Amino acid sequence: MPLAEGLFVSSNLTAMGNIAKPGCQTQCGNLTVKYPFGIGDGCFLDESFQLTCNDTKDPPKLFIGSENIQIYNISDSELRISNSIAFKCYNKSGVSEYFSGWYDFEGSPFTFSQKNKLNVVGCDDIAWFKGRPNGSSVEFTSGCSGFCSEESDVHNGNCSGIGCCQTTIPKGLQYYRAELQSVRNHTGVIGFNPCGFAFLSEESSFQFGGATTCKGNSSCNDADVGGYSCSCNKGYDGNPYLDPGCQDINECTDKSNFPCYGNCINTPGSYNCTCFPGHTGNATTLDGCRSLAEDSKFPVVVFVVAVITGICFRIRKRKQVKPREKLFEQNGGVFLKQKLRATGGNDAVTMFSTEELRKATDNYSEDQIIGRGGSGVVYKGTLSDNRVVAIKKSKLVDRTQAEQFINEVFILTQVIHRNVVKLLGCCLEEEVPVLVYEYISNNTLYYHIHHRSGGMNWLSWENRLRVAVEAATALAYLHSQASMPIIHRDVKSANILLDDNYTTKVSDFGASRLIPLDQDQVMTLVHGTLGYLDPEYFQTSQLTDKSDVYSFGVVLVELLTGKKPICASRSYEEKNLATYFDNSMKENRFLQIVEPRLLHEGTLEQVQAVAEIAKRCLNEVGEHRPAMKEVAMELDGLRKFTTI
Repeated sequence: MPLAEGLFVSSNLTAMGNIAKPGCQTQCGNLTVKYPFGIGDGCFLDESFQLTCNDTKDPPKLFIGSENIQIYNISDSELRISNSIAFKCYNKSGVSEYFSGWYDFEGSPFTFSQKNKLNVVGCDDIAWFKGRPNGSSVEFTSGCSGFCSEESDVHNGNCSGIGCCQTTIPKGLQYYRAELQSVRNHTGVIGFNPCGFAFLSEESSFQFGGATTCKGNSSCNDADVGGYSCSCNKGYDGNPYLDPGCQDINECTDKSNFPCYGNCINTPGSYNCTCFPGHTGNATTLDGCRSLAEDSKFPVVVFVVAVITGICFRIRKRKQVKPREKLFEQNGGVFLKQKLRATGGNDAVTMFSTEELRKATDNYSEDQIIGRGGSGVVYKGTLSDNRVVAIKKSKLVDRTQAEQFINEVFILTQVIHRNVVKLLGCCLEEEVPVLVYEYISNNTLYYHIHHRSGGMNWLSWENRLRVAVEAATALAYLHSQASMPIIHRDVKSANILLDDNYTTKVSDFGASRLIPLDQDQVMTLVHGTLGYLDPEYFQTSQLTDKSDVYSFGVVLVELLTGKKPICASRSYEEKNLATYFDNSMKENRFLQIVEPRLLHEGTLEQVQAVAEIAKRCLNEVGEHRPAMKEVAMELDGLRKFTTI
């Protein structure tokens, strides 16, 4: 996901204090942290002001929120943070790449400062901006367009419609998303402008033209048609227009273009190739090094022993490394590196080594297992920087689908939502690829509902409704707001996690499928969990987002009744909870199966309204079920009514 620096966010607190809380960290790199913001437990006002300092970077980087949004500057009542850029790229066949930019601060004390402007850059592009100001139930809509016929039409510093457009935002904006459209699919301009962009940024931080946009390790060159172009410096590769710019090439891994028949050491922008100890000459040519044995001051036998020892060590090391390199290649590692380099998103996916993850899990000790499922085992691990993570080892892998697997990993790492478990990276050096997620500490919703009769004490009607809203919002985001629609395929209460603050986190994308933008269903082998599985999907193998809606309906019934989706000890008609619930609704005896405490904690109208939503979700015909976004909005409306 491309990021732009310079988005200003305002807090509704008028100013920060002069100091941090006693005993709390005050500095992260060159940034000073003052209360109500804080780093570490007990150092911030509430979780909205919780910051994280990653001091493994040089210089250290400061982040806010569970989505790890980077902070570039922090001052009285304002933050400058990174921001996503919406883009849509075209080739002769139509849309080749697409990402819908968005940000959501609803439920927090932050709003987007009016120092920001909405920007569109492109020669055949219209952007629609939709958002919601703080406290408003009405969504605002704005638009901006950029057009031009030739590259020479565009003037430096001018952002008034020719290749660039800029407009204002309303006061108190907390949520927005940007969608791009093209009038002619960039026909006629694709040669010099294959992509359109839309983003929110501080007005003074974005200048159209003028200063070059060449990023790190690249150079600016005059173009024959006027203007300039960026190119990577020698020894670097990547996208010179996107942060973090061009990345160092490891010449030692590319012997065909950078030959070395001796000891190869990679350096920034270059490499050193020297003859092995006891040899001299030119190691970049075959047989270019000659032995110094006849000139050695040491006895020949010592020299021979040293050489043999060195060779044995290298052979042993090569035997260890070569299988891992082969697995890395078979699992799509080379393709992933190319994809990251092409998009300039090297920081988007962390590629962990086998040693890192084995050390983090005490060599995958049984004591570290925190979950088992049909698709694999999940371990708790602690990385070298003391981050606690969840490490998932799958049971099976289809090597013929390596490219699709890498595409899905790449998309999932771009999913940023406070109610979705973040995929941090992967390890491709194992027989079966290993995925690394953020660690969520407070067990599953299934545990909290079913561990004791009546559910856990905290699981009141109000909290059940909040959990339902958060889970529905996360699924709606996956279905309609991510860069490519994602169908979860295994929605269940055991895949809804809760953190220490009982915030909902939808997890386990081992079964998920990406749906191309021009399709609304795919044929697939049936995958899911008994009791939650969409009967239409089971019969036809046609997967749509409405399959997730059905499964979520079962979760709603769990929250309403406190009953498990499948229970062999129940009577025949009660074994399947969805069927039992449907019959109870038809026979007007639903209140007999509701968790008794809910009728005291909530109103009868509210409980019945949620039951009606669940009933629509469980419709046997997928087309008759509501969209996940509609479900989320209706539940949120009930929740707001509950908290008035």
